[in-house]
Amino acid sequence: QLHLVESGGGLVQPGGSLRLSCAASGFSLDYYSMGWFRQAPGKEREGVSCISAVGGRTNYADSMKGRFTISRDNAKNTVYLQMNSLKPEDTAVYYCAADLAARCSITTTNYDYWGQGTQVTVSS
Repeated sequence: QLHLVESGGGLVQPGGSLRLSCAASGFSLDYYSMGWFRQAPGKEREGVSCISAVGGRTNYADSMKGRFTISRDNAKNTVYLQMNSLKPEDTAVYYCAADLAARCSITTTNYDYWGQGTQVTVSS
């Protein structure tokens, strides 16, 4: 079976940092573009960041630029999201997703596989 499993969420104070991980099992991420999305209560799911399968090109939502960094380690079949300078408005469930495509996008949720999500809460 094909699975994506997120980890690394939790409670952090404003200004703090977290690193989310997304581990794949049952398939290789080598040919997949990977995305991170989030969904806050009462809001639609939104794209956070993505990294392309070809060339490792990255995209970020405007509000995450300079604070979040996406990376991938194909040898470990894992994608990461380093989140710094966290704000209360970053509170959401964060999902990773895999798309069998050369280039990634955060303007669509049309990805092939999704993880179950990990909760991130930013609060003092």
